[in-house]
Amino acid sequence: QVQLVESGGGLVRAGGHLTLSCAAASFTIHAFTRFDVAWYRQAPGKQRELVASLSHGGVVAYGLDGDSLRGRFSISRNDPWKKVFLDMSGLKPEDTAVYHCNLRDSTSSDDYWGQGTQVTVSS
Repeated sequence: QVQLVESGGGLVRAGGHLTLSCAAASFTIHAFTRFDVAWYRQAPGKQRELVASLSHGGVVAYGLDGDSLRGRFSISRNDPWKKVFLDMSGLKPEDTAVYHCNLRDSTSSDDYWGQGTQVTVSS
């Protein structure tokens, strides 16, 4: 059974820092290297939106809110560990959301989601 487990969320004050992790233990390392990985977030009453993505080839892209995110958020991956990270600094109350990890197989487009981790930023 495919399982993605996010961790690292929590309550932080504005200006604070969090690092989210996504563990993909159910995949082999070989399979994990084929994945394009991404973080999405969904705030209350809003649609899920892309935060940042990182292709299997190392290309980084940010979502529509890229101007606000670039320089504060950084996505990375560790293939031997089969993990994806989102390093978030300078957090703002508008960053409050449930953050979800997404893996997409670059060879088949099979799509996998985690259950999400809550990030709450107080003003």
